[in-house]
Amino acid sequence: MNSKTLGMLAVIILYLIMMIAIGIYYSRKNKDVTDFYLGSRKLGPFVTAMSAEASDMSSWLLMGLPGVAYLSGVADAGWTAIGLGIGTYINWLIVAKRLRRYSVKANNSITIPEFFSNRYRDKSRLLLAISAIIIVIFFVPYTASGFAACGKLFSTLFDMPYFPAMVISAVVIVAYTALGGFLAASTTDLIQSIVMTIALIVVVIFGVSIAGGTDVVIENAKTLPGYLGMFTVHDAASGTSAPYGFLTILSTLAWGLGYFGMPHILLRFMGTENEEKLKLSRRIATVWVIISMFVAIFIGIVGYSASKAGQIELFTASSESETLIIRLAILLSNNGVLAVIFAGLILAGILACTMSTSDSQLLAASSSVSENLLRDVFGIKLTAKTSMLIARLTVVAIAVIGVVIAKDPNSSVFSIVSFAWAGFGASFGPVMLFALFWKRSNRNGALAGMVTGGAMVFIWKYLIRPLGGIWDIYELLPAFICGCIVIVIVSLVTAPPSDEIVKEFESV
Repeated sequence: MNSKTLGMLAVIILYLIMMIAIGIYYSRKNKDVTDFYLGSRKLGPFVTAMSAEASDMSSWLLMGLPGVAYLSGVADAGWTAIGLGIGTYINWLIVAKRLRRYSVKANNSITIPEFFSNRYRDKSRLLLAISAIIIVIFFVPYTASGFAACGKLFSTLFDMPYFPAMVISAVVIVAYTALGGFLAASTTDLIQSIVMTIALIVVVIFGVSIAGGTDVVIENAKTLPGYLGMFTVHDAASGTSAPYGFLTILSTLAWGLGYFGMPHILLRFMGTENEEKLKLSRRIATVWVIISMFVAIFIGIVGYSASKAGQIELFTASSESETLIIRLAILLSNNGVLAVIFAGLILAGILACTMSTSDSQLLAASSSVSENLLRDVFGIKLTAKTSMLIARLTVVAIAVIGVVIAKDPNSSVFSIVSFAWAGFGASFGPVMLFALFWKRSNRNGALAGMVTGGAMVFIWKYLIRPLGGIWDIYELLPAFICGCIVIVIVSLVTAPPSDEIVKEFESV
């Protein structure tokens, strides 16, 4: 291991130590599970905004999105970014404030499954149980994708076996999450969003310089058929272009629908200290997300020119192109001590993307098991101390399963995230919107819509989408629509909600 690699490793280690120190600090502030899972609703507007978006972006921002742009050009990554930008703004605009207020009114709910159950007065606890199970089903592979990204980072950087590298990363993430809970995750997310921003800026400036300048980057991209078009997509394997049609654009924009059902983002809304300051949070979050995504796409385009200039190797598969920023960081480290530090920050930024999402997902999945299943569904009475212990053990158990799933180094971060995103968006998104905005919706409609949306994600992806043609649509869109339709139909053909539920809705 040479001095440059040791320098980058030192920066990463210092960063990881700081994250764990934050976990230790906040572990003293967790007096009960409300503190552990929701921080007693004490998040300020800036922390709320940046922790929500850092937990949203994941390793997908610095690895998945540039990797897609590198191979196929602007269209696929660009329309995805547009959909996510619109979804981010609308989610903050219509959901954040009302969910913050309603979750307090609905018996001070501290998890999404608990909010659904309390909102609809579900005495059977079936809504609670299914919500918790869905969270575990989709969060375990989502968390695994984060561990996989970390494993790729360290195995590429230090030429070490993938699996041990991935396990070490998982241990660090679990350590500060299990110690500090929601406040630690939110505070570290704020720091990680800053590190991610620095990484994006440094990479794009360095990438353009080694590629020969912005003009060269654009000219090189123009030589690839369909690469810069918003209505064509480049095929790296054949070197040709294909139309990016209306249905494909529509299904790609549907990524934005996923925000309405993301537990780790919705929890930030519930945990904010002052709902009146959510307007400021919305502006901060939206601006950061839009700029970050389009810089990440441009890095993918710059990466192709860097390959053509012989600075880095030419990638032909997504599992390779997703290491683009890692390769650029290693190349940057050849330019002196200061460059080594910046390269270390870039690599820490990749960790930041991964850790900021994984910690939030671990907390959401942990709360579903320990709070919603064990305590609420099975009725196991736990002391405050025992609840905290089980919460932390659950974090560890879920992480272990994630490590097992992530053991394959050839898995694509982008594809895993897209499926989990669809699962949450279709299962919880329609239910959340109708719970907040339609007082005639009832428990039966919510339950039927949740099951339909989640099931349709699997059905569409594995049975219908492979048919191709007009059926080749991102599974989130048809599953979300089906969930909405079922909620309306079932709610209207079954008994209306009680006067108590209606009065609570109107008071909110």
